[in-house]
Amino acid sequence: MKTILVPIDLSATAEGVIESAASLAKSINGKLVLLHVVQPPIITSDYGIAMENLEELVAVSEKTASKQLSAMKERHAQDGLPVETVQVVGAPVNLILEEARRQDAAYIVMGSHGHTALYDLLVGTTTHGILKNARCPVVIVPRAR
Repeated sequence: MKTILVPIDLSATAEGVIESAASLAKSINGKLVLLHVVQPPIITSDYGIAMENLEELVAVSEKTASKQLSAMKERHAQDGLPVETVQVVGAPVNLILEEARRQDAAYIVMGSHGHTALYDLLVGTTTHGILKNARCPVVIVPRAR
């Protein structure tokens, strides 16, 4: 059974990305692996939050994400589609690529937020990092208008 890795950020666009990935999975008799990466906040000042507060913030984010992932899994598993969830903490690009290798993913299906070129230049994008380094085909689902 072929694996389709679906990195999602749990935003409003995630459901559309999962729907597209589910259609692909059904057409190739595959399974979905919904992946969420909890990214710890980046502290850019000596006056940043205390380390114990940072750990608490990450723990709350993980708990909230876990609930949302479970709900998404249940919605799509009802269609008879095999669905797994994975949640990790760290840098999104590296962890998505690592999970794709670990799962031996046939495809990575992910969304595009449709930021401007200037935003992408200054901040960079997870999508760009995946496109540049993935070992399998990457399907980009455009943001719904």
